[in-house]
Amino acid sequence: MNIIRAIDRRLEEVLLVIFSTIMVSVIFLQVAMRVSGNSLSWSEELGRYCFIWLVYIGISYGVKKQRHIKVDVMLLLLKGKAKLLLAIIANLLFLVFSLYVVVNGYSIASQLLSFGQQSPALHIPMGLVYMATPVGFALTAIRLVQNLIVQFKMLMGKKELDVDDERDRMQQQEGEDES
Repeated sequence: MNIIRAIDRRLEEVLLVIFSTIMVSVIFLQVAMRVSGNSLSWSEELGRYCFIWLVYIGISYGVKKQRHIKVDVMLLLLKGKAKLLLAIIANLLFLVFSLYVVVNGYSIASQLLSFGQQSPALHIPMGLVYMATPVGFALTAIRLVQNLIVQFKMLMGKKELDVDDERDRMQQQEGEDES
């Protein structure tokens, strides 16, 4: 049970650190090699593929921390349960979109895997690169379901109502800093 809890808490962070470390190291190595008059044929490709995976895993991380980009004009006008209802609707729509991307992204990635197309320099299957989309959005869907469970508990009164957004948190922090 502790292993599952640790994976739930740290999966995205670990993957983001791994991909960031590989990407930065490989790009640094490429720059150093160019300065010395040599060049690596595979470094730019590996850096690009790590960045692609980083982006899709980052979407899940943003949802997990509830820090993803959103238009919150309507949220600024609403308070309490109305704000919570709008957040639930937004998360449900995002969940539908995520599941759509998972299904179609997996279809495309599996087609590329069956074709056997490989990347030019690293010779890795291109389907693995394209698999970043369904994997990232599957993690996003899991995080959205987790958020929706908490939001439904708040709506039913089984959990304390917490509908503060980033703007509210920043204003509270500024008030605490001033006192």
